[in-house]
Amino acid sequence: MSVNRRPLKVGSFSKEELRTFSRETSYEGSAHHKSKASDYGLTPAISPRPTKSLCDDVRIIPAEEANRLLKRAFELGMVSDRRDDAHPPKYAWAIDEEGEVYEAKLGNDGLRYHGYRLSKDDGLHKWLVKEWRKRNQ
Repeated sequence: MSVNRRPLKVGSFSKEELRTFSRETSYEGSAHHKSKASDYGLTPAISPRPTKSLCDDVRIIPAEEANRLLKRAFELGMVSDRRDDAHPPKYAWAIDEEGEVYEAKLGNDGLRYHGYRLSKDDGLHKWLVKEWRKRNQ
């Protein structure tokens, strides 16, 4: 597991920092992780990249739901560990109502995330499910 992808240690970010990140960031779909344009306004001709995990291979995730999942990840502190004081966490994780695990990665602009579904083979999957249930009580 890469250093940047290390899960959050409780207290790494204050609740206020997480609220600020939640307000200032958003989810923006990436054509590299979509097989359908859905309501993201993406050009299907460039999607998906064959080597990338698809977020919509099980079902289409509307933009509103993706943003809601990202905000919930911040509320629960389901984000990667602190890189520095100036940037939001590089990764955020959420689980939808069907139990699918998603990872969102901060884009180069430092304000928008794109996401994809994590396979059960991913080393973080089992830990994320357990931690999500614990924090979501």
